Amino acid sequence: MSANARLDSPSYHENINPILDVLRDAFGGLSGHALEVGSGTGQHVVDFARAFPDITWWPTDVDPHHLSSIEAWRESASLPNLKAPVRLDAGQADWGLGQSDRPPADGFAAMVCINVTHISAWATTDGLMKGAGQYLTPGGLLYLYGPYSRDGTHTAPSNQQFDQYLRAQNPDWGVRDIADIETLGREHGLSLQSVIDMPVNNFSIILERMPADRA
Repeated sequence: MSANARLDSPSYHENINPILDVLRDAFGGLSGHALEVGSGTGQHVVDFARAFPDITWWPTDVDPHHLSSIEAWRESASLPNLKAPVRLDAGQADWGLGQSDRPPADGFAAMVCINVTHISAWATTDGLMKGAGQYLTPGGLLYLYGPYSRDGTHTAPSNQQFDQYLRAQNPDWGVRDIADIETLGREHGLSLQSVIDMPVNNFSIILERMPADRA
């Protein structure tokens, strides 16, 4: 894979260190497999694999240009715990896990999804929650990052303007509300564990898969 395939995201440079600070607290001591849904350029997952060597990371995306970029960054990093990217549409009912050359279907310690929920249909977020409820091990963690509103109110005028812009681009897009994320997660056996303020009016949201007898 040519190095020219490596895409560079400006937001990666702005948010990677704050995100890693949160994940070091949340994922410290974890081992096993982690799935990133919507890996974008692939820059984040390379740093995650470096920061958490006891976790095997599986990047995914739906965009072929992103998949090429992820593979190019992966080849450049040459990390033993970073798998080749696979195409995955979280909104599809069948994620194809467990098939040849795809992530395993026997449970993940963690899932990560960065800057996806506001630039995709609500059905994608629903599929993400359903997949997390199905494929996370009990006690496994789902980490979300991005702009969110709280109790129906935007946290800054810029977020309100961003929401209006997104909905003008696509009526199925938009800044989601944390309460709706919590409700949807609960429907799929996930319990909201923490909401963390992040720079530039973003949030980290961590949900935990509940044991079957509590879901």
